[in-house]
Amino acid sequence: MSGHSHWATIRRKKSAVDAKRGKLFSKLARNIMVAARSGGGDLDTNLTLRYAVDKAKAANMPNDNIDKAIKKGTGELASEQLEEILYEGYGPAGVAILCEVLTDNRNRTASEIRKIFELAGGSLAGAKSVAWKFEKKGLFAISRDAVEEEPLMELVLEAGADDLSTGANAYEVTCPLGSFQAVSTALAEKNIPTEVSEISMIAQTTMTLDSKTVPKVLGLLEKLEDHDDVQNVYSDLDIPDELMSQMTE
Repeated sequence: MSGHSHWATIRRKKSAVDAKRGKLFSKLARNIMVAARSGGGDLDTNLTLRYAVDKAKAANMPNDNIDKAIKKGTGELASEQLEEILYEGYGPAGVAILCEVLTDNRNRTASEIRKIFELAGGSLAGAKSVAWKFEKKGLFAISRDAVEEEPLMELVLEAGADDLSTGANAYEVTCPLGSFQAVSTALAEKNIPTEVSEISMIAQTTMTLDSKTVPKVLGLLEKLEDHDDVQNVYSDLDIPDELMSQMTE
């Protein structure tokens, strides 16, 4: 199967997140709170909450933190009132960017996000100007050392995946939202470890930029990801593995 590989971007993002684990736990807790608030605290009936908790556990977030976040979401413990907002914008060279935010102050956050875009040579855009380029899907990244391509392909396709692409270091599997749990379970049952297992916004088409422009875009993405209110940042930037390797040497 073919398809754009997000592994270079995933690897960069994973390294940045690992370096800021304390801030990551705060963001994960907020995500759990909102999921529990909207769908209840039962992981068996609230799939959004289950995904949020699984993501927190994958980041080694303590169980006590997870339990407190769920209770805050369900109202058992006092908590801040958070609003979910999706910001859409363009980075250098017209790269499309989606920015998922949880905030207790819409005006403050909007002003700060706008400033980050503008300082990086980008701009915020209107609603639905960028979102149409992305599709919400399940995303898995699996080291090529963990399994051979053919049995992996057979396994994930049978579980409901719709694409498998092979990069220099990892396989990337995508699936419809409804198949996320089935694919996750199938991988676990075969003891195939995942580098990434998450619900993501996947760009339907991507942009490949020159080596001078890519760092500018990455700088913008990193500043957005570092903002306290930002939960997730997605773009249609394609970073070839060889270019990413050169930048990280």
